[in-house]
Amino acid sequence: MQRVLIIEDEKDIAELERDYLEINGIESDIAATGEEGLKLAAANSYSLILLDLMLPGIDGFDLCEKLRATLDVPILMVTARKEDIDKIRGFGRGADDYIVKPFNPNELIARVKAHMARYDRLTKRDKKLNEIHIRNLMMDSDSRRVFLDNEEKIFTAKEYDLLYFLASHPNIVFTKEHLFEQIWGYDAVGDNTTVTVHIRKIREKIEENPSLPQFIETIWGVGYRFRK
Repeated sequence: MQRVLIIEDEKDIAELERDYLEINGIESDIAATGEEGLKLAAANSYSLILLDLMLPGIDGFDLCEKLRATLDVPILMVTARKEDIDKIRGFGRGADDYIVKPFNPNELIARVKAHMARYDRLTKRDKKLNEIHIRNLMMDSDSRRVFLDNEEKIFTAKEYDLLYFLASHPNIVFTKEHLFEQIWGYDAVGDNTTVTVHIRKIREKIEENPSLPQFIETIWGVGYRFRK
């Protein structure tokens, strides 16, 4: 369920926003002050924040900056001020959009939905960028986990680093020297045998027949290539 944080000191407006959100299947919480909004934002997970600029205590501009320091969800500023300088200032503090009071509730909901959908698409795209899918092999760079046919395979740190480097550069041949320098570093203790041993261990975990590898190919006299 998508959830929105409404930070608005005018009770009637806050409740109007909440009612329209709920009619459209979006849950919401209301904070009447900036300080309360910061606490709710820190304690809960929200899909978007509706932020009034004219708040008691900390104003909307400063609050937006504080929220943006820790959150990447869309922030939609709601205000009675129409001056372009205020819009520019709001965008500079991290706001994603701006709507002026009095607003059409349907327009507000349309903007809220559009920003949440865009954020959802970007989040899914970023997650995909952090994953490598090649045939029945999947690697997740965030969790450093490897799955083969949806079954997790356990790798040491260097085994994972070596496999991820090769898989993220498919169809490119790398020498053992290059791989050693890339994964272990120029000053590391070891030699090309280190790479050979790690390749063998990786094959034992991901290849159906390590003697006839389908993922990591040996290019005789040169090095290794990950076949996509």
